[in-house]
Amino acid sequence: MYQNYIFDLYGTLFDIRTDEGMEQLWDKMALFYTFNGAAYESEKLEEKYCEYVDDEKKAVKAKHPKFTKIDIEIKNVFKKLYTDCGVKPSRELMEVTARLFRCLSTTMNVKPYDGVFELFELLHKKGKKIYLLSNAQRSFTEPELRSAGIYDKFDGVLISSDELCCKPDSAFYQKLFNKFDLKKEESIMIGNDATSDIKGANDFGIDSLYIHTEISPQPMPENPGSTYVIEDGDFRKIAELIVK
Repeated sequence: MYQNYIFDLYGTLFDIRTDEGMEQLWDKMALFYTFNGAAYESEKLEEKYCEYVDDEKKAVKAKHPKFTKIDIEIKNVFKKLYTDCGVKPSRELMEVTARLFRCLSTTMNVKPYDGVFELFELLHKKGKKIYLLSNAQRSFTEPELRSAGIYDKFDGVLISSDELCCKPDSAFYQKLFNKFDLKKEESIMIGNDATSDIKGANDFGIDSLYIHTEISPQPMPENPGSTYVIEDGDFRKIAELIVK
């Protein structure tokens, strides 16, 4: 069976709900920036944020034209919002700003699905390796993983904001395999998105398991194209299907 179990995060291991369009988010962020010497009205802050996100995407794409799906380091955007107002933010302030943004934009507490820790324990007992391949921002995701007590349970973590590319780009999968010296025939991708996780795995040439959860793209595809399928979101069924 498999030796390397590669997991998506949000919607696969963790349940999360976010909304970056909330008026309250931008009101609070504008107040925080103003408290730190960068005066903004909330509408202007949201407008400039969106503009700089687009600028970052264009810059990454220009630097890495071979990437088919790019990501950015969101702290570059937060930093530009400070420097526009003549503020040189410290590293600590950048971390606090990113974490505050994540807290304010999260509408439901982040929590692992039932059965996640039990599966990880089983995999480790059987000598398997566990990897995270996530389309995410490290400044958001690492604190969430650590607060849940799961970060150190991975044998390897690759986050798209660090690599500037993301699923379903095969380049992102290849970076994981190169970094941890993985073999395709020993590996399987587990995720809740038929495009990012399953098509990405198929394009890269590895097996996959699709699990349909409440925050998967809706409706569930008739044929997600995966090697295995869990239609009801029951995480515990993963062990039955792919752990030997």
